[in-house]
Amino acid sequence: MKILTAQQMREIDRLTVERYGITYLTLMENAGARVVDAIIEHYGPVEGKQVAVFCGKGNNGGDGAVIARLLWLKGAWVETFLFGKVADTKGEARTNFEILKQLYQQARHPPSTELVFEEISSETEEIGYGYDIVIDALFGTGLTRSVEGINEKAILAINIIKMHEGARVISVDIPSGLPSDSGHPIGLHVHADITVTLTAPKIGNVLPPACFAIGQLIVASIGTPQWLIEEGSGSHLQLVEENQIAGWLRESLRPPDAHKGSVGDVLLIAGSRGKTGAAALTSETVLRAGAGLVTVATAKSAQALLISQARPEVMTESLDELESGAVSHAAIDRALQLAGKRTVIAIGPGLSSSDESTRRFVREFVERRSAPIVIDADGLNSLAPWPEELKGSDQWPIIITPHPGEMAKLTGKTNSEVVTDRIGMAREFATKHHVITVIKGSRTIIAAPEGEVYVNPTGNAGMATAGSGDVLTGLIAGMLAQQPQEPLQATTASVYLHGLAGDLAANKLGQRSLIASDIIENLSEAILRIGGNEERGQTSTTTTI
Repeated sequence: MKILTAQQMREIDRLTVERYGITYLTLMENAGARVVDAIIEHYGPVEGKQVAVFCGKGNNGGDGAVIARLLWLKGAWVETFLFGKVADTKGEARTNFEILKQLYQQARHPPSTELVFEEISSETEEIGYGYDIVIDALFGTGLTRSVEGINEKAILAINIIKMHEGARVISVDIPSGLPSDSGHPIGLHVHADITVTLTAPKIGNVLPPACFAIGQLIVASIGTPQWLIEEGSGSHLQLVEENQIAGWLRESLRPPDAHKGSVGDVLLIAGSRGKTGAAALTSETVLRAGAGLVTVATAKSAQALLISQARPEVMTESLDELESGAVSHAAIDRALQLAGKRTVIAIGPGLSSSDESTRRFVREFVERRSAPIVIDADGLNSLAPWPEELKGSDQWPIIITPHPGEMAKLTGKTNSEVVTDRIGMAREFATKHHVITVIKGSRTIIAAPEGEVYVNPTGNAGMATAGSGDVLTGLIAGMLAQQPQEPLQATTASVYLHGLAGDLAANKLGQRSLIASDIIENLSEAILRIGGNEERGQTSTTTTI
């Protein structure tokens, strides 16, 4: 699903009107109707409920006027606050404010409902309390600076009503006070329970920390054809969707005559003396992801302990090592020999990168390998700064999975610079080096060599724990081994399922107590939740004799 900037959204609306004759007034009416639908779906019939609608003077406020009218017609008691004067509004917004004002003046006291319309132009004017539902329609996608004056008062009032009275807050398009084109709040903003965003998600809807004020995000169609959004917006940013992952899982189902060699053979180069846990976590996840075989090549002195820690299904090989217990450059020929017939390679978890010999081993191995490769942790540290001549290819793709600190080392940037612009950093690196780039964190970012960038919606703060990244590395390697011709799709599916497994674990255990092994334990449930009965091998095809 495309994620749009404010300018792209305006252009899509313009094209909808010009090409298809759908008027702006119709789009506004549709927007209001979809918000009302969402309210009823989540909170039930509105008849008799006390509703406050907070409207700004722009089109977002015009949407609010439509919502107020439709809720009143369905039996709610509606009090609408316009922060400004109707005379100061324009276009379709003014049309809907005038309709609402006339209804207030001419049909003020029906037997079972109440409608109030107030224009507030001073900070001294009172705002009522005691509402079940509050509609936030103050600002839409055009806000670029922090609010002040009566608008600041309005946002404070919404948050107070929510906090102290338990009212449900529904924001139209984006919570007021948040920017549309950034994940970084610019000041005081509404904290919503539900945000109904129109046509497509906006950047502020999906990126942290702004997205933490969104509540549940609902994307509502208001009349624009989907193909126009996909092809006419010019956006390179997308939100990963569940149906996208379900489709990939269907495509990668095992055939009835599958055998362990036909569903992927992974070589994992990982672990060193004292750091075998990462290799054990990663190798188990490779198998849980569905790969048929996994072999861990590790430092010689670490092999025995790894065997005791890893799943019995995991095979191991030893590599020449240094006195420190890390893999030596002398192991390069043996490692390449082991990699020769493997479907996919993963390198880095627990490998250590403090010795130049180990770093030389990693650099040469990555350059000379002849298979798709996933690089994480000390594999990335050994490559930092990223060699300019090292590039991925369609035949042998490279997938990297850095956290912001590792990305900073690879690019020569600061950690703050990476965190501030993860989308830009990921996209620039992916296109420059032809590398699928996964920058981990809250709302993990996935960038493709062709320039598309994906925002992953699953995952939680409990996954900020040792070994979580190792699990992701194993998951990507295991999924990719089953469909090596689809590296981007396998990576995207892995990131989504990794986050979903973490969400399932947090729901059972809480975020505080979550550890990496819990993610693995919930991975099968995550896959079944998305893949359904087909993942159980239950199909509609039967044979009778």
